[in-house]
Amino acid sequence: MLTRLMTPYQVAIATEAVAASVLAHAGCDVSIQYGANQPGYDVIATKGQHALKVSVKGSQDGGWGLIQSYKRGASYAEAAEAWRRGQRPDIVFCLVQYQGVIPGAAPRMYFAWPAEISTQLKAARGGLGNTILYEHYVFKKGEAAGKTDKLPDSWWASSQRIAELFARIQH
Repeated sequence: MLTRLMTPYQVAIATEAVAASVLAHAGCDVSIQYGANQPGYDVIATKGQHALKVSVKGSQDGGWGLIQSYKRGASYAEAAEAWRRGQRPDIVFCLVQYQGVIPGAAPRMYFAWPAEISTQLKAARGGLGNTILYEHYVFKKGEAAGKTDKLPDSWWASSQRIAELFARIQH
């Protein structure tokens, strides 16, 4: 397993660039907001008259910590729901994973709506919930020992998934 090669800033820049590349490769026109960590969304992908706003999240440790700030005094399910309610429903998340990826190789990428992410976080650790969305993780100790968290295959960045995202915003 590779150690972390990039700073958080480098992850953010690389993540936005690779997301834009994949969306363009899927036939989208793409605009990137200037500068990492802009509020709302990072990338806009358009096809015809339809625009998809994308919030890009990068990681190089196998997971994305998304709801820690919502957890204080709340259950995992309550924190996941509070996070979901705080997201704009018209923004899709692009999750980019660099763990184990050598420079020059493509990172793994997934697309998910806030409601899908919230559902996944509530089901994490065998239904116990979690604040971290893991790409693929087997718990070795604690209440969740032996449980596996894995992102749904349907989230994988593919032409079909991107078409599904655009189909949803057209309705």
